[in-house]
Amino acid sequence: MMPEVRWRRLPLNANYAVAHAVKDSDVDVVAAYPITPQTTVVEKISEFIANGELDAEMIHVESEHSALSACVGASAAGARVFTATAAQGLELMHEILHIASGLRLPIVMTIATRALSAPISIWCDYSDVMNARDASWVTMFVSSAQEAYDSVIQAFKIAEHPDVLLPVMVAYDGFIMSHTYEPVLVAEDPAPIREFIPKRRDRIVLDPEKPVTMGPIAMPEWYYEIKYQQVEAMKNAYRVVKETIDEFAKRFGRRYPVVETYRLEDAEIGILTYGAIYGTLREAIDIMRSKGMKVGAIKLRLWRPFPYEEVLQAIKHLKLLIVADRAISYGARIAGPVALEIMSLLLYESERPEVMSVVIGIGQRTVTEEDFEQIAKLGAKWLEEKRIPRETIYWGVRGVTYA
Repeated sequence: MMPEVRWRRLPLNANYAVAHAVKDSDVDVVAAYPITPQTTVVEKISEFIANGELDAEMIHVESEHSALSACVGASAAGARVFTATAAQGLELMHEILHIASGLRLPIVMTIATRALSAPISIWCDYSDVMNARDASWVTMFVSSAQEAYDSVIQAFKIAEHPDVLLPVMVAYDGFIMSHTYEPVLVAEDPAPIREFIPKRRDRIVLDPEKPVTMGPIAMPEWYYEIKYQQVEAMKNAYRVVKETIDEFAKRFGRRYPVVETYRLEDAEIGILTYGAIYGTLREAIDIMRSKGMKVGAIKLRLWRPFPYEEVLQAIKHLKLLIVADRAISYGARIAGPVALEIMSLLLYESERPEVMSVVIGIGQRTVTEEDFEQIAKLGAKWLEEKRIPRETIYWGVRGVTYA
């Protein structure tokens, strides 16, 4: 029987919410390098360590490449490990992303999402996370500071599950969430959290008493089979993520489905997006509904592994699905990463909605309720005229118009 949890209601931005989650999760090692807009995550964790609220080792390094490398070493030795970064920091880590997953190390990392250079932008979009799509990290998108706190806790349980043993990435909007304060419930006493995610001792780690080799050269005869184990681990992660969501909801009363919907049951048009902008979309749905438009909203929370079953169930009755991506896959005709994923999902379905790919909010370009309404009206018009575009719409670019 787990002890009853008691909550404190604190004004926190998503960065500080993450720091509280790391403290309450009893992390052993934190290694990080400062980068806007992530820096205050590890600054706050440093305060917790200095104040004696968290018994952990903080490793100060000279780059993000070194930060994740230090996490790899600590996790390989059996520690519970955390790091955080954004934008170019995540790109500098890219080599080590694949090493962490290939070594099956349950590292947890948060990303305060930020546009990539050049030109330099410190503002938000999801281009950094989308670049890590194929690194074999379980990846979640969250849309509130409370969800960030809860998701980091869940991430440790998912990553350390013996059927998964993959690193987990939790992404949220830089500045829009990382520096905006909201009321967040955090554990008054971390004991119930720590009983929810007990530290497991059943994985292979570096131990002088029981020598093992990690990351040796794999010859062509075996490399493929080793990488296929990651394929299987991702399949397992799909189940474990959903089990963790259910267990967390039962224990703590907050549920975050892998796919969330709003006013979608009787909708003819659905708009799917992710991150903090989902709140703007919900407001837009209410406005459109008041005008008689049958439009609903869908939030994608789980990016990898992709929740094919839940997405298909949510959208199969629609006439049109508009996917509002916040990153660009350059050179692709369908340049929205999530839109492309959904189109591949629907390829073999006999009954499926039309799909319209829209890119929005690049470099934190403002997206309003009116933008969503105009996009929905345009989609409805094209649907009626049977001319849904077969390439991505770049919404909000100066001098580019659509009719």
